[in-house]
Formats: sequence, structure tokens, C-alpha cells
Amino acid sequence: MNQMTPPPKLEIIPASAPFSEAQRSWLNGFFAGLLSDAPATPLSAEQGAAIMEEDDGAPWHDQTMPIADRMKLAEGKPMRRKMMAAMAQQDCGQCGYNCNDYSDAIASKAEARLNLCVPGGKETARMLKSLYEELDKAPAGAAPAAAATTAAEPVEVAAPDPSTLGRSRDNPAPAVFLGRRLLNGKGSEKETWHIDFDLSGCGLDYVVGDSFGIFASNDLGHVDQIIALLGASHMTEVRGKTLREVLQYDVSLAPAPDSLFELISYLTGGAQRTKARALAQGEDPDGDAATLDVMAALQKFSGVRPHPEAFIEALEPLQPRLYSISSSHNATPCKLSLTVDIVRYIVGKRKRHGLASSFLADRIQPGDELKVYVQKAHGFALPENPETPIIMVGPGTGIAPFRAFLHDRKATKAPGKNWLFFGHQRSASDFFYADELNGMKTEGFLTRLSLAWSRDAGEKFYVQDRMREVGRDVWTWLAEGAHVYVCGDAKRMAKDVERALVDIAAQHGARSTDEAVMFVSELKKKGRFQLDVY
Repeated sequence: MNQMTPPPKLEIIPASAPFSEAQRSWLNGFFAGLLSDAPATPLSAEQGAAIMEEDDGAPWHDQTMPIADRMKLAEGKPMRRKMMAAMAQQDCGQCGYNCNDYSDAIASKAEARLNLCVPGGKETARMLKSLYEELDKAPAGAAPAAAATTAAEPVEVAAPDPSTLGRSRDNPAPAVFLGRRLLNGKGSEKETWHIDFDLSGCGLDYVVGDSFGIFASNDLGHVDQIIALLGASHMTEVRGKTLREVLQYDVSLAPAPDSLFELISYLTGGAQRTKARALAQGEDPDGDAATLDVMAALQKFSGVRPHPEAFIEALEPLQPRLYSISSSHNATPCKLSLTVDIVRYIVGKRKRHGLASSFLADRIQPGDELKVYVQKAHGFALPENPETPIIMVGPGTGIAPFRAFLHDRKATKAPGKNWLFFGHQRSASDFFYADELNGMKTEGFLTRLSLAWSRDAGEKFYVQDRMREVGRDVWTWLAEGAHVYVCGDAKRMAKDVERALVDIAAQHGARSTDEAVMFVSELKKKGRFQLDVY
């Protein structure tokens, strides 16, 4: 029998790096662990069936439920289900999967990346890391999906299929940025832009209800500040590129990942090391953990200057961002639109901004090309029967998919009635697409337009309040078979709208509260109550 040759030791930190041999050895081991992606043997049919027998669904699949509550519901479940409970439950597709499939891929070790759940943030990443470590501690007789992997020959990745161009985050297509226009008027406290793209060059199409993935780049000024904090040259070579290029296009600069604090803890000592280790374990020794992006972390531990290669390997990859599409391919072929709130805020004296939203509002210019993809919707689509009435509830940027719905129904001459509930802060400055919507209302295509403004009067008034106010008519539409759609904030607005529907069913449908709750639940099961929430 031939003796197997052990796999070569992974050398990430070069011998020229300014570390001792012991430090270099530790860092190589640390990053080798981070980068390990050896696949395990897939589950057999019998093993898969055994797991399914242990499974009784996913009661935690609710975007509004805190992760602690989700994990409690998953106690005693198979590992893949615990991993699903750790996800953000949005089925948004940013990770390239839905929540169930991403957890299955990690549990079977077909997917080694534990940081793809953008909506889940650090909470999800930490929980997945903890659960993943449990896989490696499983007994020797455990099923392959729960066993430690062994070294494997690297698998050659096939070239992307041209027919899938722009259909997933792994094979994005080139699109051209056409321009932007501000949707807010004078006096608004918000900054919301209508963004247009040209898809004619890549031939990408979409269906209303789908989302659009954007690969944004980091702000160059921010990148140069980080390079200065490292005391490095922007021309330093890392991963075959310059340090500046890697920081601008390849890695996330917010928030600071646990692995960065772990690296810092090894490069410092005393109280600083204790703090860095605490932060790496999810603790908050100084009460500032939530504000620590990569730059703030370097400023907090200003005496530490990691070697550029070690620093880059400690950062997370830059993830795409998804937005609800606010246009219809049937109405405007080869053109796609978004409705985007820009995130800007201040921490201390430093201005911060959302990565993709500020990229779209500030950094990209008309004619520039960027990488994009279409993420197919999971259970958020117009009714198959064009005669079916629809009720759409979308305050703020939640109007995006409903603008698309209306343009699509108009372009295809769908005869079904349309009712839109829209709300924001002030009617004078925050009535997005007012001319379009009023025009549709005047011509009779938009059957009803119900508005709610939370800052125009002394008492705040929201879309769910307007729904209750016209509850009898809402109930009539529901009795006629209307589908209800909600888009926007998951934690408050969506739940408030659902409660309003329950109240309407109870009051105008002559039902008890329990019966009204069951009625709304049945709407969901039948696909007549659909949500696109975040």
C-alpha cells in the first residue's frame, strides 16, 4: 500500500512579513482555518430520510423573531435546522440560496462560507461559526454531514454558464448606470433616489417582484484612510492586486469582523489584548462594539499595525446588496429602476454611510458600468389571473415593487382592480411618484389610492391606521378574492399591517379574534397574503 503524502502546509503569511517564526506559524494556522473549504461526503438517501424524520418544520421562519427566540425553538433539532434558525429568515437570496438551502449546504459542508447572510449580520455569523465547530466535534460514528472533513484534492471550478449570466451573484452581468433623480421635496428628513439602469448590453430581463443585486465598491477616500492607519503603501501587493484595489473592491469595511479583533489580540498585549479578545468573542467591554467598523477598530487599537496580508485575510468579503425592483420589463424593456433610501449618519465626529446606497447616490456616474444580477422572488408575485384584485401596502421605499406591479398590470392590460396604500412622513415632501400615481388614479387604472402621513398632523398616522379606517371596503375586496401584498420594515410595519388585517377580519367579517387570526393565516397559506420585508 502506498503511503499518502500529507497536503502541503498553507503559507499565507510570507517569510518576509515582520513577524517572529512563532507569530507567523500562529497566523498561518489561524487563516488556514478561516480559508478551509474541503467538502465532505454528501448525505446518502437513507441518512437524509433519517434527518427528515427528526424534523417537524421551521416554526422560527419569521423575519421579526429575535435570534435568541429562534434558537430556542430549534433546540433538539438536527444541526441543519439549527443553522437555518440562525439565518435572518428573509429568504432574500443575497447569499445565493434561500435560508433552508444555505443551512443545508453549510451542514453538509458543501458551502464553507459562513458569512454570506448579510441581513443576519454578526449575530448570524457568530452562531453559524459556533454550530459549525460542533460539526467537527461530532462522534466518529456520526453521519458524514456532521463529521469533520479531511484534506481533499482542490476541485476545479467550472466556468460560469453563459446562459446564467446575471441570474445569480456568482455570475453577474454588466449593466450601465443611466442616472438618478431625487424623490424628496424641500423640507424632507429623508434622502431617496430613483435610480435607472440600462440592461440592453447584457440582455438581462426580470419579472416584477424580483430583486436586483448590486456589486458596489468602497469609497476611495475611506480606503486611503485605512491604508494610512496601517502605515502601508497603497501599492503593496496583496492577492495579486494592489492593497488599494483589494480594499476598494474585494473586502467589507463595516462592521469589523471577529477575526480582525482576534488578529489584533495577538499583536498587542495587556489591557488592549483583553479588550480585543473580548470583542472577538462577541462581548462589548467599552460599550462601543456596535459602532466599530474596520476603520474604527484600527483607531481604537491605534498602536497595532497589522501586516497588509494578515489584515486583508482577517476581513470579510464584500457582499452584494439587494433592492426591490420598481419597474416593469413589460412596460420598459431593457430598463430597470430602483427606489433607494440613502443611509447617512454620524458616529462621534465621523460621517458614515451605507455602502451600496451611497455608491448609487454619490460615487457612480451616468455611463459607468457595474456588476449586477437578478434575484428571483420567493413567493412574491402578481396573481396568475390578471382579473384578481390586488391590495398593496408599501410605505416609504416599500412602494418600489408596487410601482412595478402597477406599471406591469397597465402594460399587460390586466383588468383586475388595484388599491395602493402608501405612507411617509410629509405629503408635501415625501409623496414618491405623486404625478404617476395621481395620473393612474385619474384615468381609473389605480382604483383606489389611500395615503397616510405621520408628520403632517399632531398625532402620527400610519398605513395600518388608514387600513382600519376603510376596513369595511378592505373586507369587501378580500371577499372578492383580492391578494394582499406588503413591502417594507419587517419588525414593526409588517406586523402592524398584519394586526390591522386581523382586526378588519374580526370586525367586518363577524369573526372571533382567534378565527380572524386563522383567516389571515389561511390567506398566507393560499398565497393571497405575500410579504417582501427587510
